[in-house]
Amino acid sequence: MKTTLEITDSLFNRAKAYARSQHTTLRALTEEGLAKVLDEREAPKPVKLKPVTFKGKGLSPQFENADWSRLRDAAYGEDRS
Repeated sequence: MKTTLEITDSLFNRAKAYARSQHTTLRALTEEGLAKVLDEREAPKPVKLKPVTFKGKGLSPQFENADWSRLRDAAYGEDRS
Protein backbone atom coordinates (compact mmCIF):
# COMPACT_ATOMS: atom_id res chain seq x y z
CA MET A 1 0.00 0.00 0.00
CA LYS A 2 1.28 3.44 -0.80
CA THR A 3 0.92 6.31 1.61
CA THR A 4 2.46 9.68 2.36
CA LEU A 5 4.20 10.51 5.63
CA GLU A 6 5.37 13.88 6.79
CA ILE A 7 8.54 13.74 8.86
CA THR A 8 11.14 16.32 9.69
CA ASP A 9 13.91 16.87 7.17
CA SER A 10 16.60 15.96 9.71
CA LEU A 11 14.95 12.61 10.53
CA PHE A 12 14.41 11.85 6.86
CA ASN A 13 18.04 12.62 6.05
CA ARG A 14 19.32 10.49 8.93
CA ALA A 15 17.08 7.58 7.96
CA LYS A 16 18.01 7.78 4.30
CA ALA A 17 21.73 7.90 5.10
CA TYR A 18 21.41 5.00 7.54
CA ALA A 19 19.45 2.91 5.04
CA ARG A 20 22.11 3.57 2.42
CA SER A 21 24.91 2.59 4.83
CA GLN A 22 23.09 -0.67 5.62
CA HIS A 23 22.46 -1.45 1.95
CA THR A 24 18.71 -1.40 2.42
CA THR A 25 15.85 0.81 1.34
CA LEU A 26 14.15 3.56 3.24
CA ARG A 27 10.93 1.57 2.84
CA ALA A 28 12.44 -1.54 4.47
CA LEU A 29 13.93 0.54 7.28
CA THR A 30 10.60 2.30 7.87
CA GLU A 31 8.67 -1.00 7.94
CA GLU A 32 11.19 -2.56 10.34
CA GLY A 33 11.10 0.43 12.67
CA LEU A 34 7.32 0.66 12.67
CA ALA A 35 6.99 -3.08 13.33
CA LYS A 36 9.40 -2.84 16.28
CA VAL A 37 7.54 0.09 17.83
CA LEU A 38 4.19 -1.67 17.47
CA ASP A 39 5.56 -4.93 18.88
CA GLU A 40 6.99 -3.11 21.91
CA ARG A 41 3.84 -1.13 22.59
CA GLU A 42 1.48 -4.06 22.10
CA ALA A 43 3.54 -6.48 24.20
CA PRO A 44 2.15 -7.22 27.65
CA LYS A 45 3.77 -5.13 30.33
CA PRO A 46 5.93 -7.04 32.80
CA VAL A 47 4.25 -7.69 36.11
CA LYS A 48 6.00 -6.10 39.05
CA LEU A 49 5.53 -8.07 42.23
CA LYS A 50 5.93 -6.41 45.57
CA PRO A 51 8.03 -8.51 47.95
CA VAL A 52 6.00 -9.89 50.83
CA THR A 53 7.70 -10.39 54.15
CA PHE A 54 6.40 -11.43 57.52
CA LYS A 55 7.65 -10.31 60.88
CA GLY A 56 8.07 -13.38 62.96
CA LYS A 57 10.42 -15.44 65.02
CA GLY A 58 11.34 -18.07 62.45
CA LEU A 59 9.99 -21.58 62.20
CA SER A 60 7.78 -23.03 64.89
CA PRO A 61 9.60 -25.43 67.21
CA GLN A 62 8.24 -28.52 65.46
CA PHE A 63 9.95 -27.48 62.21
CA GLU A 64 13.23 -25.99 63.51
CA ASN A 65 15.43 -28.85 62.29
CA ALA A 66 13.13 -30.16 59.57
CA ASP A 67 14.43 -30.82 56.08
CA TRP A 68 12.85 -29.32 52.98
CA SER A 69 10.67 -32.36 52.20
CA ARG A 70 9.10 -32.20 55.67
CA LEU A 71 8.39 -28.46 55.28
CA ARG A 72 6.93 -29.05 51.82
CA ASP A 73 4.72 -31.89 53.05
CA ALA A 74 3.45 -29.70 55.91
CA ALA A 75 2.76 -26.81 53.53
CA TYR A 76 0.70 -29.05 51.27
CA GLY A 77 -1.20 -30.68 54.12
CA GLU A 78 0.71 -33.94 54.09
CA ASP A 79 2.31 -33.52 57.51
CA ARG A 80 1.78 -36.71 59.49
CA SER A 81 3.13 -35.61 62.86
